[in-house]
Amino acid sequence: MKQQIKTLVRGTYDIQKLRIQMGNRIVANFKAKLGQQPSKPEEEMDAEGKTVLKQLRESYKKLTDGVTMFPRQAKFKGDEVISSYTELVLFSQYCDLEANEDKHFRLLEQSLREFPIYREFLLEVKGIGPAMAGVVISEIDIARAEYPSSLWKYCGLDVAADNKGRSRKAEHLVDYEYVDKEGQPASRKGITFNPWLKTKLIGVLGSSFLRAGENQYSKIYYDYKNRLENHPEHKEKTKGHKHNMSMRYMIKRFLVDLYTAWRALENLPVAKEYGEEKLGLVHRKAA
Repeated sequence: MKQQIKTLVRGTYDIQKLRIQMGNRIVANFKAKLGQQPSKPEEEMDAEGKTVLKQLRESYKKLTDGVTMFPRQAKFKGDEVISSYTELVLFSQYCDLEANEDKHFRLLEQSLREFPIYREFLLEVKGIGPAMAGVVISEIDIARAEYPSSLWKYCGLDVAADNKGRSRKAEHLVDYEYVDKEGQPASRKGITFNPWLKTKLIGVLGSSFLRAGENQYSKIYYDYKNRLENHPEHKEKTKGHKHNMSMRYMIKRFLVDLYTAWRALENLPVAKEYGEEKLGLVHRKAA
């Protein structure tokens, strides 16, 4: 079942990526038509691009309002926004991708309700939607995460031997044994974490928590950031560095809560964090 969810999640994100790419290209084409400098198609759409899409959507609705079949080229009459038949077709394809994406997200949400961790925990967390919940459920095998630190390591949020956050740097790679195509034992360097999951947790979920208004995890972020800004040890760090540290800390606290809830729901042993178990440290729980 989890493999099916994983396929559904990855497929939904593929559709979303295609929709975003096409939207960027349509906006770039519109800007070029007006003599403006277009953004690169692969860049994230800015506020101006979103405004252009809104104008195109309004024009498209007006041009197709009351039409039971897609307009034929011979009968097409454009306006000041969508002036050619090709532009109409391109935006129609964008709308189809958008509708297909929405459909996949709805189906994903229905499928996720079969999982207790979604119904009992993730559904109640402000800032987590079906897409992110699907990522968590499909990418994490909670039975293999014996400790909270096990989950951190798999998500790439542990600390490497050089006391720095885990990354793809050469000094953070480890040796993996495998059998080559000749059937001989060999080894290679590799990362220790799931890079796709790390990207979604930090780049998507972290930002979602901060955009979701007041919630338990955004409060953790701002409290920790305030501590960094007022601690002499971190005085020389840049704002970006402090932001990244705070994001990592926030997501790690979320993962501890996820670990605790999920392991309990699966009737698996729930271990305390190393600092709490061995050093007597107590982290503030998310309210």
